[in-house]
Amino acid sequence: MTDKQDSPRTYGNWAKPTTPGIIAALGSVGTGLLFGGLIIAMLCVMAGRWLLAAVVVVIFGMMLLLIAVEDIHGDSLGGRLTVNIAWHWAHARKETMYRAGILGVDSSGSVRLPGLLARTELYEGTDAAQRPFGLVFSPSQRTYSVIIASSPSGEDLVDQDQIDLWVSRWGQFQASMADEPGLSAFSVTVETSPATDTQLRQEITSNISPDAQKFSVAVLYDILRSYPKGSVSVKAYTTLTYNDAQRKGGRRRRKKEMIADLASRLPHLTRSLEATGAGACSPLSAQDICELTRVAYDPAASDLIDEAHAMGQQVTLDWKNCGPMAAQNNWDYYRHDSGISVTWEMTGAPRGVVQSSILNRLLAPQNDVLRKRVTWLFRPISSARTPEIVERDSHTAEWSVNSQSKPSARAVGRLRAARQTAMEEAGGAGLVNFSALVTVTLSEQQSRADAMNAVDNLAASARIRLRPVYGSQSSAFAAALPLGLNLRRHMMVPAEFTDKL
Repeated sequence: MTDKQDSPRTYGNWAKPTTPGIIAALGSVGTGLLFGGLIIAMLCVMAGRWLLAAVVVVIFGMMLLLIAVEDIHGDSLGGRLTVNIAWHWAHARKETMYRAGILGVDSSGSVRLPGLLARTELYEGTDAAQRPFGLVFSPSQRTYSVIIASSPSGEDLVDQDQIDLWVSRWGQFQASMADEPGLSAFSVTVETSPATDTQLRQEITSNISPDAQKFSVAVLYDILRSYPKGSVSVKAYTTLTYNDAQRKGGRRRRKKEMIADLASRLPHLTRSLEATGAGACSPLSAQDICELTRVAYDPAASDLIDEAHAMGQQVTLDWKNCGPMAAQNNWDYYRHDSGISVTWEMTGAPRGVVQSSILNRLLAPQNDVLRKRVTWLFRPISSARTPEIVERDSHTAEWSVNSQSKPSARAVGRLRAARQTAMEEAGGAGLVNFSALVTVTLSEQQSRADAMNAVDNLAASARIRLRPVYGSQSSAFAAALPLGLNLRRHMMVPAEFTDKL
């Protein structure tokens, strides 16, 4: 008898949402503009207004050109022009600069968070397991976000069968989020940074038993002297963002109601996350969220906070003073206190199928940067809407193939993927929209060009397409933090409209 080795599992079948149109590049809105322009031009011709008809054709033609011409990242010409104009207008009005403290714009002298996080508030409650948890409230979004910290152990010395089981349970967790009452979005953030001597010393000294052998203690202190040179710190967070109303048009819930509701759910949610291989999971308290945010905007504060924890001192931070003293939103980078950050957005998922280890290099620590933060953004789709969506995508793909005398291989592949998705949905699978943000924070002495080249290489290894978030670096930096910020609710053009382009 010979052993038969199973082939490795692969994953994929994702597709970028599209809308039907007479021309694939136009979509529903572009097709509506095309027919609208033609009707108006024909009416002008019938009325004998030839010059006006020509003007109408030119105007609508330029509008269609702005929509149809896209770059490799899928950004239309009109979208790029809008971003350029908006950023230069904000720069001229000095809205790209932020100053806090007694010389800042706030008369109270506080150091609030800048930009889209300025109006957020932080509350705290206690869950059913008697654990304190912080709750970030965003008035502009009308959402409450709770952050769960986890300690993933990685895949070293782990059997592939166990990894496949973790991936399967993560898929089940994603599917269950579609039926989570009031949940609008969730995200997973993996943050890596070089570990300091203080962090390792605190970890070792807090775990040494009074009855430990002298030899064992000597080995631990020898590790303490040599290991920090190449050690790294890895932190992972899962952020769940809830609407203040459980359903559209429903009654808005107040702070106490949200705290009481989430307090009963958190133990089950943390156990579900632990089953996915995330390790021990627990919600972050309000002070933990303050420390996380303070260090993100001022990386130099990390050493001071670690020193205070090592000395047994309690660090007390107020949400109104967790922001940077100064920040500058430049076209292609964001400068904040002691750090300079560049944020990329994912514009293309891996083509074809991939294995479970596809993101290893992208998530791995980098010693030549202060911090690297990879955030995956998920927007679950209600199970009541998934049948309609998969059927529409299937019909759109079929129309794209049948409307061409010689359909392209991409169109045929999209049809095959749409049919497979429809079959899996009929079997109980869920749908989720996802994207990613990658933030790298550097010191002034570190090269921004080298960091950008390194991220480009990491994106290639993960087979995803990344581009810097030009003109919106400050907003993208805030969205990459595990604070539940949803950029779709802060767009100049409503997302419901842009989705149909």
